[in-house]
Amino acid sequence: MAIENVKAYFSKCGMEKRILEFDVSSATVELAAKALHCEPQRIAKTLSFMVDGHALLIVAAGDTKIDNAKYKAQFGTKAKMLSPEEAETLVGHAVGGVCPFAVHDGVEVYLDLSLKRFATVFPACGSSNSAIELTIAELEEHSGCMGWVDVCKGY
Repeated sequence: MAIENVKAYFSKCGMEKRILEFDVSSATVELAAKALHCEPQRIAKTLSFMVDGHALLIVAAGDTKIDNAKYKAQFGTKAKMLSPEEAETLVGHAVGGVCPFAVHDGVEVYLDLSLKRFATVFPACGSSNSAIELTIAELEEHSGCMGWVDVCKGY
């Protein structure tokens, strides 16, 4: 199970006890915000795309949408989201729990500038009922991100 991989990842740095698991679903931004009693924009949603035959993840604030023109300018191709089957196979996490932690080798992770508005955010942890509160610096460190991008709108 993917959440076990995420727990193992965070146990290497003594952070596994910070993972929150809920009795309710946190599979969408709205459900996660309700479970966490926080604003939806502080949910760090992880969006999965296909670029040049490999998976790419973008972690963005919960109140954003992908700006297709910005995405194409950044990655040189039209935004094509992974299907649920592709996400689980290529990334290692099922839709609803996709996160930038403990992903398969070769998956590129980028953080969207929309996240920099917040001191802390809540990404999922590999299941549809989990999250962890991280500072932006912790998210940057533990996501293994390739860098920051500006590919969203709406915030």
